[in-house]
Amino acid sequence: MDKITVNVHWHDEPAVWVATSEDIWGLAAQAHDLETLQRKVMPMISDLIELNKVAIDGSTVQVHFVAHSTNVLELKHVA
Repeated sequence: MDKITVNVHWHDEPAVWVATSEDIWGLAAQAHDLETLQRKVMPMISDLIELNKVAIDGSTVQVHFVAHSTNVLELKHVA
């Protein structure tokens, strides 16, 4: 494995970003902002790679954070 994708979703209640990954079993974290979440997730991934005995190609792995958020825009002037 040379790449790990972390999916990040916004949850309105309780107003947090939640991170999971299909590439790393057991990854689940939440934080109120993306920067904090990334700082929290990176060491977790390192630990889970070791605990799950994940085969890594080389000594580094790319971690891709993919954030998903849905917003609603109320249009003031609808024709």
